[in-house]
Amino acid sequence: MKKLFAAVLALCLCLALTGAVAEDYVIATDTVFKPFEYTDASGSFVGIDVDILAAIAEDQGFTYTLNSLGWDAAIAACQAGQADGMIAGASITEERKASGWIFSDGYFDATQCMTVAAGSDIASFDDLAGKAVAVKTGAQGASYAESLKDQYGFQITYFEDSPTMYQAVIGGQTVACFEDTPIMAATIKENGLPLQIVEGSENAGSPYGFAIFNADKQELVDKFNAGLANIKANGKYDEILAKYLD
Repeated sequence: MKKLFAAVLALCLCLALTGAVAEDYVIATDTVFKPFEYTDASGSFVGIDVDILAAIAEDQGFTYTLNSLGWDAAIAACQAGQADGMIAGASITEERKASGWIFSDGYFDATQCMTVAAGSDIASFDDLAGKAVAVKTGAQGASYAESLKDQYGFQITYFEDSPTMYQAVIGGQTVACFEDTPIMAATIKENGLPLQIVEGSENAGSPYGFAIFNADKQELVDKFNAGLANIKANGKYDEILAKYLD
């Protein structure tokens, strides 16, 4: 019995020292943010963020559970300690850092743009005076619209998710919406939505980052950064982007 106990103890110690026991994390994400995270025709959860996270986890030797919660719920889960981190096309901004977000290195540079109904006579921000535009609560597109509303004299209507926001524009409840450019372009193309991006409406943009909300989880960010560097170096990162973007 003593020999068996000693053997088990030695095995556990060996696994611990070699890092063979992979740490399991809970990662929260959005639900409808194509092409970064979405559900495909077979019901599988896919997208750029999903594949990048999987490639990094494989490279760094950790496991995880990906919970599709929606934007606001993903943030709340991380803040409440119900999730270890979040990947959901989250733009890295100084405002978010100041409010407690802790970001990884940027993994994709994205701009935000204004989108209107197909055939709309809204051709610039000047045409928005006195009208209502749609934004998704807490998203970078909302921040972009908020930075322009006083200058151009429009009102903002907030929505909890992107599909509902798009329908508000299509249905005429609002004349435009503000959204991340790659998301908007992919959604229009793949879903055939009667929407069009207003040329020249993009801002300077900012990179997307993986985020945590508790400094005790810094190890997860460090692993993400190390894995990101590796998959960029070995070509996996470019393969993932090519898979989802033209």
